[in-house]
Amino acid sequence: MEPQLENIANVWPKIKNIFSVPHTEEEYENLVSMLDNLIDEVGENEKHPLASLMESIGTLIETYENKNIPPIYDKPVESLRYLMKEHNLNQSELPEIGSQGVVSEILKGKRNLNIRQIKKLSSKFNVSPLVFIQEK
Repeated sequence: MEPQLENIANVWPKIKNIFSVPHTEEEYENLVSMLDNLIDEVGENEKHPLASLMESIGTLIETYENKNIPPIYDKPVESLRYLMKEHNLNQSELPEIGSQGVVSEILKGKRNLNIRQIKKLSSKFNVSPLVFIQEK
């Protein structure tokens, strides 16, 4: 075996749960939890040493979701509107985001969700944070 592969083989048992596509709900939830922690640590700092790890874990979660979870919508605001309707919530019933005025601005596209709001909404609706992250 090549030295590089041998090194990987030695480390793999310790990290395979982090770098493997999840196949069960439990594995998926573990990766979502890891992503939440990375979001806390990395935030929006693309130069953070763990930024690429956050991106990789996000991709693994996305792979699971594409196979196992029907998509809600492509845009975070549409996803939020859909979830509000499904849970019969109005703008004033989302203190996770802020005041009714802040929620209104987000729903109108005048303001974007921030990391704190994304984490709280993800937890409230039991969905991946990726549902609320705008792709560029």
